[in-house]
Amino acid sequence: MNVLVIGGAGYIGSHMVAELGAGGSNVVTLDNLSTGFQDAVLCGEFIQGDLADVSRLHRVLESHRFDAVMHFASFTQVGESMRDPIAYYRNNLVNTLNLLDVLVDHGVNRFIFSSTAAIFGEPMYVPIDEGHACHPINPYGRTKLMVEQALADYDRAYGLKSICLRYFNAAGAHPDGILGERHEPETHLIPLVLQAASGRRPHISVFGRDYDTPDGTCIRDYIHVADLCEAHWLALQRLMEGAESAAYNLGNGNGFSVQEVIDTVKRVTGCHVPVVDAARRPGDPARLVADSSMARRELGWTPKYPDLEDIVAHAWQFERTRAPLASVA
Repeated sequence: MNVLVIGGAGYIGSHMVAELGAGGSNVVTLDNLSTGFQDAVLCGEFIQGDLADVSRLHRVLESHRFDAVMHFASFTQVGESMRDPIAYYRNNLVNTLNLLDVLVDHGVNRFIFSSTAAIFGEPMYVPIDEGHACHPINPYGRTKLMVEQALADYDRAYGLKSICLRYFNAAGAHPDGILGERHEPETHLIPLVLQAASGRRPHISVFGRDYDTPDGTCIRDYIHVADLCEAHWLALQRLMEGAESAAYNLGNGNGFSVQEVIDTVKRVTGCHVPVVDAARRPGDPARLVADSSMARRELGWTPKYPDLEDIVAHAWQFERTRAPLASVA
């Protein structure tokens, strides 16, 4: 199978490229390296390019015959999207439409889209299933929802079949320690706590301890990046078999609190984690947990690493390669 991976030098995209290559697919990665790293692309051909460069996209599609395209090249920071919505609408929406137009022009009709739980907004109930109302509360979530809506229209008009995968909290690292999170700056909880454990960060902040949860801290659904990639692979297989367009929520279905993450990091690493309590952040729901039963049923997807300890242990293995200090040797 010939697959074009957009954003394949980033966190989730690079893990996907590695999995596709290990499975025998011919992979081409297109990435502008604005947040990704070329050395994270472990197999296949790498092309540096941007989705805003439509001529470049046409040349890539003309020089290869792709069976499918996977798109991971969105901006993903909620706070940043509030401060700079123009960047999010241009990159996440306009640039994705550029890509879809080129795919239609070249007859590529299978598309896997990296979406997000942010399309739902404040949860009306948990766990959140695919039938939950979509009322995103920030530009990040709105741009992702707009792409999902555009994909439905492109299917009806042009026959472009797509599967949208709504992540909850991607976490962990490659089980072999060869890939992991390298965000600059880092905003995800698990790598932040691990950086505090390794000494690369002075402390971890806990934003609020008065939520309606057992320990008072927010609960989130963490899904191992390897399990996310497995879901993408199964979705791709489904499209290759002629399935209709669809959208699936991806999570473990088990929520873990901020305090549980900190306690697990201490247990797995054996290191002290300095903690500073801080005020709540606006817009942080008490609980965000996925109902992934549809993905399990229709894709045949079962997470291999649902335990928080496995997620943390794999992420710690990668963190140790970035902070080879005596305290974490």
